Amino acid sequence: MTLKKKMIAAGTLIALSAGIALPEPAAALDPKQKEEIGAFIKEYLLANPEIMLEVQEALSAKQRAKQQEASQAAIAKNEKAIFNSAYDTTLGNPKGDVTIVEFFDYNCGYCKRALSDMDEIIAQDKNVRFVLKELPILGPDSLAAHKVSAAFRSVAPEKYGDFHRALLGAEDRATEETAIAVAAKLGVTEEQLREKMEDDPNDASMREAYMLANDLGITGTPSYVIGNEAVYGAVGAAELTGKVANLRECGKTAC
Repeated sequence: MTLKKKMIAAGTLIALSAGIALPEPAAALDPKQKEEIGAFIKEYLLANPEIMLEVQEALSAKQRAKQQEASQAAIAKNEKAIFNSAYDTTLGNPKGDVTIVEFFDYNCGYCKRALSDMDEIIAQDKNVRFVLKELPILGPDSLAAHKVSAAFRSVAPEKYGDFHRALLGAEDRATEETAIAVAAKLGVTEEQLREKMEDDPNDASMREAYMLANDLGITGTPSYVIGNEAVYGAVGAAELTGKVANLRECGKTAC
């Protein structure tokens, strides 16, 4: 292959890697030219495999940007349901200047580990409003436990924080039975819970949580909403507090 053709092939490879649209060629390549260019591209990639990592990183960054753009639109559309739903419980400062919303499942191992993140943030920052949004996505046991949780919240809202920490912090799998047992230790009887569950099966709350998760692109727990950003995964207290600080400083989670 001539140097000119190699330069054209390299330029084609770079353009393709960067996702740049190429103009239509003046004339189609013949089979021999295609074979030569293909061989050169293969040779180039084998000699410089790191370029594929760069391409993958660029693609991932582009996908993350698209996901955040879509989630920002969803947050704006569903602001009231996300930050001020009647179905949710607020811990920390109910009048705090920054709100963190956490979507969680009582059987999510990452949520269990992230429980200490919430407590650390609330303990260190007395001006954070922390909203708990129940999203049972890990099977029938999770759904049953969350139905008990919703009933407990209605019967004894002042004790919900203790219930939440006890059930999420337990090593055993959360079920209807274990949730009722936690409630009993906090002074709410099974009879009270079942009466409330019969009167209000919590279906509306679950529909709202699932709708929000779908709009926000949430596919796992824990996930958070801070300001106009959706945060996916157990990112840790330090990253969450950093976003809180940025919101106060410049009105965005990233200044």
